[in-house]
Amino acid sequence: GSPPQDRRARRPSRGRPRSGAGMAFDVVAVLCGAAILAPGLWVMSELQEPFRTAAGYRAAIGLLGFVMSYTLIPTIAKYTLKANMFGKDLGKRFIPAMRDTPVPEALGIVPAIGFLCCIICAQWAFAKDDLEMMVTFNSALISVCFMVLLGFMDDVLDLPWRAKLALPLVATFPLLCTYSGSTSIVVPKPLRVLLYSAGSNTLTPVGQLLDALVVVDIEAQGAILELGPFYLAYMCCMAIFCTNAINIYAGINGLEAGQSFVIGCFIMLYCALQLSLDSEDHHHYMFALTLILPFVGNTLGLLAYNWYPSTVFVGDTFCYFAGMTFAVVGIHGHFTKPLWLFFLPQLANFFYSIPQLFKLVPCPRHRLVSTLNINPNPSNLKFIVSQLVRAPAIGWRGMFRLKTFYSMRVASLSTLPTIHHSTTPPSRRPSRVWTRLVV
Repeated sequence: GSPPQDRRARRPSRGRPRSGAGMAFDVVAVLCGAAILAPGLWVMSELQEPFRTAAGYRAAIGLLGFVMSYTLIPTIAKYTLKANMFGKDLGKRFIPAMRDTPVPEALGIVPAIGFLCCIICAQWAFAKDDLEMMVTFNSALISVCFMVLLGFMDDVLDLPWRAKLALPLVATFPLLCTYSGSTSIVVPKPLRVLLYSAGSNTLTPVGQLLDALVVVDIEAQGAILELGPFYLAYMCCMAIFCTNAINIYAGINGLEAGQSFVIGCFIMLYCALQLSLDSEDHHHYMFALTLILPFVGNTLGLLAYNWYPSTVFVGDTFCYFAGMTFAVVGIHGHFTKPLWLFFLPQLANFFYSIPQLFKLVPCPRHRLVSTLNINPNPSNLKFIVSQLVRAPAIGWRGMFRLKTFYSMRVASLSTLPTIHHSTTPPSRRPSRVWTRLVV
Protein backbone atom coordinates (compact mmCIF):
# COMPACT_ATOMS: atom_id res chain seq x y z
CA GLY A 1 0.00 0.00 0.00
CA SER A 2 0.96 3.67 0.07
CA PRO A 3 3.16 5.02 2.85
CA PRO A 4 1.37 6.61 5.81
CA GLN A 5 2.33 10.16 4.91
CA ASP A 6 0.77 9.77 1.44
CA ARG A 7 -2.43 8.53 3.01
CA ARG A 8 -2.62 11.49 5.33
CA ALA A 9 -2.06 13.88 2.46
CA ARG A 10 -4.77 12.27 0.34
CA ARG A 11 -7.49 11.79 2.89
CA PRO A 12 -10.77 13.63 2.30
CA SER A 13 -10.86 17.10 3.79
CA ARG A 14 -13.64 19.61 4.22
CA GLY A 15 -11.47 22.51 3.15
CA ARG A 16 -10.14 21.54 -0.28
CA PRO A 17 -8.47 24.39 -2.13
CA ARG A 18 -10.54 25.32 -5.15
CA SER A 19 -10.05 27.60 -8.11
CA GLY A 20 -12.46 30.41 -8.91
CA ALA A 21 -14.26 28.31 -11.53
CA GLY A 22 -14.41 25.37 -9.14
CA MET A 23 -15.90 27.47 -6.35
CA ALA A 24 -18.49 28.89 -8.75
CA PHE A 25 -19.36 25.33 -9.78
CA ASP A 26 -19.80 24.36 -6.11
CA VAL A 27 -22.07 27.34 -5.50
CA VAL A 28 -24.26 26.36 -8.44
CA ALA A 29 -24.39 22.78 -7.15
CA VAL A 30 -25.45 23.93 -3.68
CA LEU A 31 -28.15 26.17 -5.14
CA CYS A 32 -29.46 23.32 -7.30
CA GLY A 33 -29.54 20.98 -4.30
CA ALA A 34 -31.40 23.56 -2.25
CA ALA A 35 -33.87 24.11 -5.08
CA ILE A 36 -34.62 20.36 -5.19
CA LEU A 37 -34.94 20.04 -1.41
CA ALA A 38 -36.90 23.24 -0.75
CA PRO A 39 -40.33 22.30 -2.24
CA GLY A 40 -40.72 19.24 -0.04
CA LEU A 41 -39.67 21.13 3.09
CA TRP A 42 -42.03 23.99 2.25
CA VAL A 43 -45.01 21.66 1.77
CA MET A 44 -44.22 19.96 5.09
CA SER A 45 -44.12 23.36 6.83
CA GLU A 46 -47.62 24.10 5.49
CA LEU A 47 -49.18 20.84 6.70
CA GLN A 48 -52.03 20.88 9.19
CA GLU A 49 -51.54 19.65 12.71
CA PRO A 50 -50.65 17.02 13.86
CA PHE A 51 -48.92 16.22 10.54
CA ARG A 52 -46.67 19.29 10.63
CA THR A 53 -45.25 18.51 14.06
CA ALA A 54 -44.77 14.83 13.19
CA ALA A 55 -43.00 15.76 9.93
CA GLY A 56 -40.83 18.26 11.85
CA TYR A 57 -39.60 15.55 14.23
CA ARG A 58 -38.70 13.34 11.28
CA ALA A 59 -36.92 16.20 9.56
CA ALA A 60 -34.85 16.69 12.73
CA ILE A 61 -33.82 13.02 12.57
CA GLY A 62 -32.85 13.55 8.94
CA LEU A 63 -30.70 16.53 9.96
CA LEU A 64 -29.02 14.31 12.56
CA GLY A 65 -28.26 11.80 9.79
CA PHE A 66 -26.64 14.52 7.68
CA VAL A 67 -24.39 15.55 10.59
CA MET A 68 -23.39 11.92 11.22
CA SER A 69 -22.44 11.20 7.61
CA TYR A 70 -20.70 14.51 7.01
CA THR A 71 -18.65 14.14 10.20
CA LEU A 72 -17.74 10.45 10.00
CA ILE A 73 -16.84 10.06 6.31
CA PRO A 74 -13.32 11.61 6.60
CA THR A 75 -12.54 9.39 9.58
CA ILE A 76 -13.80 6.16 8.00
CA ALA A 77 -12.00 7.04 4.75
CA LYS A 78 -8.66 6.83 6.56
CA TYR A 79 -9.44 3.29 7.69
CA THR A 80 -10.45 2.17 4.20
CA LEU A 81 -7.13 3.49 2.89
CA LYS A 82 -5.26 1.55 5.58
CA ALA A 83 -7.15 -1.57 4.51
CA ASN A 84 -6.11 -0.94 0.86
CA MET A 85 -9.72 -0.34 -0.12
CA PHE A 86 -9.23 2.42 -2.65
CA GLY A 87 -9.46 2.95 -6.37
CA LYS A 88 -8.36 5.40 -9.02
CA ASP A 89 -10.78 7.63 -10.83
CA LEU A 90 -10.80 6.46 -14.46
CA GLY A 91 -12.61 9.62 -15.46
CA LYS A 92 -9.60 11.69 -14.35
CA ARG A 93 -6.83 9.63 -15.91
CA PHE A 94 -6.25 12.47 -18.37
CA ILE A 95 -5.51 14.91 -15.50
CA PRO A 96 -1.90 14.38 -14.36
CA ALA A 97 -2.48 15.82 -10.88
CA MET A 98 -5.36 13.37 -10.20
CA ARG A 99 -4.37 10.39 -12.34
CA ASP A 100 -2.62 8.34 -9.65
CA THR A 101 -4.41 9.65 -6.56
CA PRO A 102 -5.99 6.80 -4.57
CA VAL A 103 -9.62 7.48 -3.68
CA PRO A 104 -11.15 5.66 -0.67
CA GLU A 105 -13.73 3.06 -1.69
CA ALA A 106 -16.99 1.77 -0.17
CA LEU A 107 -17.74 4.95 1.78
CA GLY A 108 -21.43 4.27 1.20
CA ILE A 109 -21.21 2.21 4.38
CA VAL A 110 -21.18 5.46 6.42
CA PRO A 111 -24.55 6.88 5.29
CA ALA A 112 -25.99 3.35 5.42
CA ILE A 113 -25.02 2.96 9.07
CA GLY A 114 -26.16 6.51 9.79
CA PHE A 115 -29.51 5.73 8.18
CA LEU A 116 -29.94 2.57 10.24
CA CYS A 117 -29.14 4.46 13.43
CA CYS A 118 -31.71 7.13 12.53
CA ILE A 119 -34.40 4.54 11.80
CA ILE A 120 -33.72 2.76 15.10
CA CYS A 121 -34.14 6.10 16.90
CA ALA A 122 -37.35 6.74 14.95
CA GLN A 123 -38.62 3.28 15.83
CA TRP A 124 -38.04 3.95 19.52
CA ALA A 125 -39.66 7.40 19.30
CA PHE A 126 -42.71 6.66 17.14
CA ALA A 127 -43.48 2.93 17.34
CA LYS A 128 -42.52 1.60 20.76
CA ASP A 129 -46.20 1.34 21.80
CA ASP A 130 -47.53 0.15 18.41
CA LEU A 131 -46.86 -3.53 17.78
CA GLU A 132 -47.96 -3.43 14.13
CA MET A 133 -45.78 -0.43 13.38
CA MET A 134 -42.88 -2.08 15.21
CA VAL A 135 -43.16 -5.11 12.91
CA THR A 136 -43.16 -2.80 9.86
CA PHE A 137 -40.03 -1.03 11.11
CA ASN A 138 -38.29 -4.35 11.75
CA SER A 139 -39.04 -5.66 8.26
CA ALA A 140 -37.67 -2.46 6.74
CA LEU A 141 -34.51 -2.66 8.85
CA ILE A 142 -33.94 -6.33 7.97
CA SER A 143 -34.26 -5.72 4.23
CA VAL A 144 -32.01 -2.66 4.22
CA CYS A 145 -29.41 -4.36 6.47
CA PHE A 146 -29.34 -7.35 4.14
CA MET A 147 -28.63 -5.17 1.13
CA VAL A 148 -25.99 -3.13 2.96
CA LEU A 149 -24.23 -6.40 3.78
CA LEU A 150 -24.51 -7.54 0.16
CA GLY A 151 -23.14 -4.24 -1.13
CA PHE A 152 -20.17 -4.28 1.22
CA MET A 153 -19.43 -7.90 0.31
CA ASP A 154 -19.51 -6.89 -3.36
CA ASP A 155 -17.04 -4.06 -2.71
CA VAL A 156 -14.68 -6.47 -0.94
CA LEU A 157 -15.20 -9.73 -2.85
CA ASP A 158 -16.50 -8.53 -6.26
CA LEU A 159 -19.53 -10.84 -6.37
CA PRO A 160 -20.81 -12.20 -9.72
CA TRP A 161 -23.91 -10.73 -11.32
CA ARG A 162 -26.04 -13.80 -10.63
CA ALA A 163 -25.59 -13.21 -6.90
CA LYS A 164 -26.54 -9.56 -7.30
CA LEU A 165 -29.81 -10.61 -8.93
CA ALA A 166 -30.71 -13.47 -6.60
CA LEU A 167 -29.89 -12.02 -3.18
CA PRO A 168 -32.12 -8.92 -3.50
CA LEU A 169 -35.01 -11.35 -4.02
CA VAL A 170 -34.30 -12.85 -0.59
CA ALA A 171 -34.09 -9.38 0.91
CA THR A 172 -37.67 -8.61 -0.18
CA PHE A 173 -39.20 -11.51 1.75
CA PRO A 174 -39.48 -9.56 5.05
CA LEU A 175 -41.27 -6.79 3.16
CA LEU A 176 -43.73 -9.15 1.50
CA CYS A 177 -44.46 -10.95 4.78
CA THR A 178 -45.53 -7.69 6.41
CA TYR A 179 -47.19 -6.06 3.40
CA SER A 180 -50.79 -5.14 4.25
CA GLY A 181 -51.81 -3.12 1.21
CA SER A 182 -53.96 -3.90 -1.79
CA THR A 183 -52.87 -6.40 -4.44
CA SER A 184 -55.25 -5.10 -7.11
CA ILE A 185 -54.69 -2.67 -9.95
CA VAL A 186 -57.01 -0.33 -11.87
CA VAL A 187 -57.29 -1.07 -15.60
CA PRO A 188 -57.01 2.04 -17.82
CA LYS A 189 -60.35 3.00 -19.38
CA PRO A 190 -59.31 2.38 -23.02
CA LEU A 191 -58.38 -1.22 -22.14
CA ARG A 192 -61.51 -2.15 -20.20
CA VAL A 193 -63.47 -2.95 -23.37
CA LEU A 194 -61.03 -5.79 -23.97
CA LEU A 195 -62.05 -7.43 -20.69
CA TYR A 196 -65.73 -6.60 -20.22
CA SER A 197 -68.70 -6.34 -22.57
CA ALA A 198 -71.20 -3.78 -21.30
CA GLY A 199 -73.93 -4.95 -23.70
CA SER A 200 -74.05 -8.56 -22.48
CA ASN A 201 -72.76 -7.75 -18.97
CA THR A 202 -70.18 -10.54 -19.27
CA LEU A 203 -66.46 -10.92 -19.70
CA THR A 204 -64.99 -10.98 -23.18
CA PRO A 205 -62.91 -13.98 -24.29
CA VAL A 206 -59.79 -12.06 -23.32
CA GLY A 207 -61.32 -11.29 -19.94
CA GLN A 208 -62.24 -14.94 -19.40
CA LEU A 209 -58.72 -16.03 -20.28
CA LEU A 210 -57.28 -13.46 -17.90
CA ASP A 211 -59.79 -14.44 -15.21
CA ALA A 212 -58.29 -17.94 -15.21
CA LEU A 213 -55.03 -16.47 -13.90
CA VAL A 214 -56.23 -13.50 -11.84
CA VAL A 215 -59.59 -12.20 -10.66
CA VAL A 216 -61.40 -9.79 -13.00
CA ASP A 217 -63.96 -7.80 -11.01
CA ILE A 218 -67.25 -8.11 -12.93
CA GLU A 219 -69.07 -5.76 -10.57
CA ALA A 220 -66.52 -3.05 -11.43
CA GLN A 221 -67.09 -3.81 -15.15
CA GLY A 222 -63.53 -4.98 -15.67
CA ALA A 223 -62.00 -1.88 -14.10
CA ILE A 224 -60.17 -3.76 -11.33
CA LEU A 225 -57.86 -6.76 -11.50
CA GLU A 226 -57.05 -8.64 -8.31
CA LEU A 227 -53.54 -9.97 -8.99
CA GLY A 228 -52.95 -11.73 -5.67
CA PRO A 229 -49.55 -13.47 -5.62
CA PHE A 230 -48.68 -11.97 -9.00
CA TYR A 231 -48.66 -8.54 -7.36
CA LEU A 232 -46.20 -9.83 -4.76
CA ALA A 233 -44.02 -11.15 -7.59
CA TYR A 234 -44.24 -7.71 -9.21
CA MET A 235 -42.98 -6.09 -6.01
CA CYS A 236 -40.07 -8.54 -5.89
CA CYS A 237 -39.11 -7.57 -9.43
CA MET A 238 -39.41 -3.90 -8.54
CA ALA A 239 -37.07 -4.33 -5.57
CA ILE A 240 -34.51 -6.15 -7.74
CA PHE A 241 -34.72 -3.41 -10.35
CA CYS A 242 -34.34 -0.58 -7.82
CA THR A 243 -31.24 -2.10 -6.24
CA ASN A 244 -29.52 -2.65 -9.58
CA ALA A 245 -30.79 0.47 -11.38
CA ILE A 246 -28.72 2.79 -9.18
CA ASN A 247 -25.70 0.53 -9.64
CA ILE A 248 -25.67 0.47 -13.47
CA TYR A 249 -26.34 4.20 -13.73
CA ALA A 250 -22.97 5.15 -12.27
CA GLY A 251 -19.36 5.94 -13.12
CA ILE A 252 -19.31 9.75 -12.87
CA ASN A 253 -18.47 11.72 -9.74
CA GLY A 254 -21.63 12.33 -7.76
CA LEU A 255 -23.95 10.41 -10.08
CA GLU A 256 -24.95 7.61 -7.69
CA ALA A 257 -25.43 9.87 -4.66
CA GLY A 258 -26.84 12.70 -6.80
CA GLN A 259 -29.58 10.68 -8.46
CA SER A 260 -30.49 9.09 -5.12
CA PHE A 261 -30.72 12.52 -3.50
CA VAL A 262 -33.01 13.78 -6.30
CA ILE A 263 -35.27 10.71 -6.14
CA GLY A 264 -35.42 10.98 -2.35
CA CYS A 265 -36.41 14.67 -2.52
CA PHE A 266 -39.22 13.93 -4.98
CA ILE A 267 -40.50 11.06 -2.83
CA MET A 268 -40.47 13.43 0.15
CA LEU A 269 -42.46 16.00 -1.87
CA TYR A 270 -44.94 13.35 -3.02
CA CYS A 271 -45.58 12.11 0.52
CA ALA A 272 -45.95 15.65 1.83
CA LEU A 273 -48.48 16.47 -0.89
CA GLN A 274 -50.48 13.35 -0.06
CA LEU A 275 -50.53 14.34 3.61
CA SER A 276 -51.68 17.84 2.68
CA LEU A 277 -54.68 16.27 0.91
CA ASP A 278 -55.65 14.50 4.16
CA SER A 279 -55.39 11.10 2.53
CA GLU A 280 -57.00 8.07 4.18
CA ASP A 281 -53.61 6.32 4.02
CA HIS A 282 -51.87 9.12 5.91
CA HIS A 283 -50.12 6.68 8.27
CA HIS A 284 -48.47 4.97 5.27
CA TYR A 285 -47.22 8.26 3.88
CA MET A 286 -45.98 9.34 7.31
CA PHE A 287 -44.05 6.08 7.59
CA ALA A 288 -42.55 6.75 4.15
CA LEU A 289 -41.47 10.20 5.38
CA THR A 290 -39.93 8.55 8.43
CA LEU A 291 -37.68 6.54 6.13
CA ILE A 292 -36.97 8.99 3.34
CA LEU A 293 -36.01 12.05 5.42
CA PRO A 294 -33.08 10.30 7.17
CA PHE A 295 -32.08 8.85 3.80
CA VAL A 296 -32.00 12.29 2.17
CA GLY A 297 -29.97 13.71 5.08
CA ASN A 298 -27.37 10.94 5.04
CA THR A 299 -27.12 11.02 1.24
CA LEU A 300 -26.54 14.77 1.29
CA GLY A 301 -23.66 14.26 3.73
CA LEU A 302 -22.11 11.73 1.34
CA LEU A 303 -22.72 13.91 -1.72
CA ALA A 304 -20.61 16.67 -0.16
CA TYR A 305 -17.54 14.43 -0.59
CA ASN A 306 -18.61 12.51 -3.70
CA TRP A 307 -19.27 15.64 -5.77
CA TYR A 308 -16.72 16.50 -8.43
CA PRO A 309 -13.81 16.27 -7.82
CA SER A 310 -14.73 13.27 -5.72
CA THR A 311 -12.56 12.51 -2.70
CA VAL A 312 -14.45 9.30 -1.84
CA PHE A 313 -16.19 6.58 -3.84
CA VAL A 314 -19.62 5.39 -2.69
CA GLY A 315 -19.12 1.78 -3.82
CA ASP A 316 -21.81 -0.82 -4.40
CA THR A 317 -22.69 -0.54 -0.71
CA PHE A 318 -24.47 2.75 -1.28
CA CYS A 319 -26.07 1.67 -4.57
CA TYR A 320 -27.77 -1.38 -3.05
CA PHE A 321 -28.61 0.48 0.16
CA ALA A 322 -30.26 3.32 -1.80
CA GLY A 323 -32.16 1.02 -4.15
CA MET A 324 -33.56 -1.14 -1.36
CA THR A 325 -34.51 1.95 0.65
CA PHE A 326 -36.58 3.20 -2.29
CA ALA A 327 -38.21 -0.22 -2.65
CA VAL A 328 -39.03 -0.34 1.07
CA VAL A 329 -40.50 3.17 0.97
CA GLY A 330 -42.62 2.36 -2.09
CA ILE A 331 -43.89 -0.97 -0.75
CA HIS A 332 -44.65 0.07 2.82
CA GLY A 333 -45.84 3.48 1.64
CA HIS A 334 -48.28 1.77 -0.75
CA PHE A 335 -47.23 3.77 -3.83
CA THR A 336 -45.22 1.29 -5.87
CA LYS A 337 -46.78 2.49 -9.15
CA PRO A 338 -46.01 6.22 -8.67
CA LEU A 339 -42.49 5.18 -7.67
CA TRP A 340 -41.78 4.24 -11.29
CA LEU A 341 -42.22 7.88 -12.30
CA PHE A 342 -39.23 8.80 -10.14
CA PHE A 343 -37.15 6.12 -11.88
CA LEU A 344 -37.70 7.28 -15.46
CA PRO A 345 -33.98 8.11 -16.08
CA GLN A 346 -33.00 4.73 -14.62
CA LEU A 347 -35.58 2.97 -16.78
CA ALA A 348 -34.25 4.72 -19.88
CA ASN A 349 -30.69 3.74 -18.96
CA PHE A 350 -31.78 0.15 -18.35
CA PHE A 351 -33.42 -0.24 -21.77
CA TYR A 352 -30.50 1.53 -23.41
CA SER A 353 -28.08 -0.91 -21.72
CA ILE A 354 -29.99 -4.10 -22.55
CA PRO A 355 -27.63 -5.06 -25.44
CA GLN A 356 -24.69 -5.04 -23.02
CA LEU A 357 -26.51 -6.42 -19.95
CA PHE A 358 -27.72 -9.48 -21.85
CA LYS A 359 -24.38 -10.02 -23.64
CA LEU A 360 -25.74 -9.23 -27.09
CA VAL A 361 -22.72 -7.00 -27.65
CA PRO A 362 -19.36 -6.79 -25.85
CA CYS A 363 -19.45 -4.90 -22.57
CA PRO A 364 -16.22 -3.50 -21.06
CA ARG A 365 -15.60 -3.60 -17.33
CA HIS A 366 -16.02 0.18 -17.00
CA ARG A 367 -18.32 1.89 -19.48
CA LEU A 368 -16.55 5.23 -19.38
CA VAL A 369 -15.49 7.73 -21.98
CA SER A 370 -11.83 8.01 -22.92
CA THR A 371 -9.67 10.88 -24.07
CA LEU A 372 -8.73 11.72 -27.61
CA ASN A 373 -5.23 10.65 -28.47
CA ILE A 374 -4.50 13.92 -30.30
CA ASN A 375 -5.38 16.44 -27.61
CA PRO A 376 -5.90 14.78 -24.21
CA ASN A 377 -7.78 17.25 -22.03
CA PRO A 378 -11.04 17.07 -20.04
CA SER A 379 -13.07 18.79 -22.76
CA ASN A 380 -12.19 16.32 -25.53
CA LEU A 381 -13.69 12.89 -24.91
CA LYS A 382 -14.71 10.02 -27.13
CA PHE A 383 -16.73 6.86 -26.77
CA ILE A 384 -15.20 3.49 -26.02
CA VAL A 385 -15.48 1.32 -29.13
CA SER A 386 -15.83 -2.46 -29.08
CA GLN A 387 -15.13 -4.62 -32.12
CA LEU A 388 -17.83 -7.04 -33.17
CA VAL A 389 -17.01 -10.41 -34.67
CA ARG A 390 -16.46 -9.98 -38.39
CA ALA A 391 -18.35 -12.51 -40.45
CA PRO A 392 -18.97 -12.64 -44.22
CA ALA A 393 -22.71 -13.10 -43.60
CA ILE A 394 -24.42 -12.40 -40.27
CA GLY A 395 -27.94 -13.23 -41.38
CA TRP A 396 -31.11 -11.19 -41.17
CA ARG A 397 -31.39 -11.66 -37.39
CA GLY A 398 -27.95 -10.24 -36.78
CA MET A 399 -28.56 -7.42 -39.23
CA PHE A 400 -31.84 -6.58 -37.51
CA ARG A 401 -30.11 -6.35 -34.13
CA LEU A 402 -27.32 -4.20 -35.51
CA LYS A 403 -29.75 -1.86 -37.27
CA THR A 404 -31.64 -1.54 -33.99
CA PHE A 405 -28.41 -0.62 -32.20
CA TYR A 406 -27.63 1.85 -34.96
CA SER A 407 -31.03 3.52 -34.60
CA MET A 408 -30.32 3.87 -30.86
CA ARG A 409 -26.97 5.51 -31.75
CA VAL A 410 -24.95 2.87 -29.94
CA ALA A 411 -23.49 1.42 -33.14
CA SER A 412 -21.63 2.84 -36.11
CA LEU A 413 -21.34 1.49 -39.66
CA SER A 414 -17.96 1.00 -41.27
CA THR A 415 -17.07 -0.03 -44.81
CA LEU A 416 -14.23 -2.55 -44.80
CA PRO A 417 -12.40 -4.32 -47.58
CA THR A 418 -13.42 -7.95 -47.46
CA ILE A 419 -11.82 -10.97 -49.07
CA HIS A 420 -14.23 -13.52 -50.54
CA HIS A 421 -13.61 -17.03 -51.73
CA SER A 422 -14.29 -17.77 -55.35
CA THR A 423 -17.09 -20.12 -54.33
CA THR A 424 -19.05 -17.34 -52.63
CA PRO A 425 -21.95 -16.19 -54.82
CA PRO A 426 -21.82 -12.46 -55.68
CA SER A 427 -25.32 -11.97 -54.24
CA ARG A 428 -24.06 -13.07 -50.80
CA ARG A 429 -20.98 -10.88 -50.74
CA PRO A 430 -21.75 -7.97 -48.38
CA SER A 431 -20.39 -4.57 -49.34
CA ARG A 432 -20.69 -3.29 -45.78
CA VAL A 433 -19.88 -4.92 -42.47
CA TRP A 434 -20.99 -3.62 -39.08
CA THR A 435 -17.80 -3.67 -37.07
CA ARG A 436 -17.84 -0.95 -34.46
CA LEU A 437 -20.08 -0.54 -31.46
CA VAL A 438 -20.13 2.59 -29.33
CA VAL A 439 -20.29 1.65 -25.65
